[in-house]
Amino acid sequence: QVQLVESGGGYVQPGGSLRLTCTASGFTFSGSAMGWIRQAPGKERELVAGISWNGVHTTYADSVKGRFTISRDNAKNTIFLQMNSLKPEDTAVYYCARSHYILATSQNEYAWWGQGTQVTVSS
Repeated sequence: QVQLVESGGGYVQPGGSLRLTCTASGFTFSGSAMGWIRQAPGKERELVAGISWNGVHTTYADSVKGRFTISRDNAKNTIFLQMNSLKPEDTAVYYCARSHYILATSQNEYAWWGQGTQVTVSS
């Protein structure tokens, strides 16, 4: 059974940093693109960052380019999202997600996602 477990969310002041971790199981991790999707109240779900099966290719939402970094460790079935220079508009529930494809650059290409972890950026 596909399982995606996120951790690392929390409450942080603007300009601060958080590192999200997702541990995956139940599928061939190295055969799938992985990503982070966020959803804020009243806003559409957004693909924040995606990473190809081998970690070579990454994609980022324009709103987070230069601030967020996605990475993966296929040996540990884990992906990460390093979030720096956080802004209040980054406040959302962040979901770890798996795609059918080896590279997925849009939100609707991710079929499985975890329970989410709350990130709140506020003074």
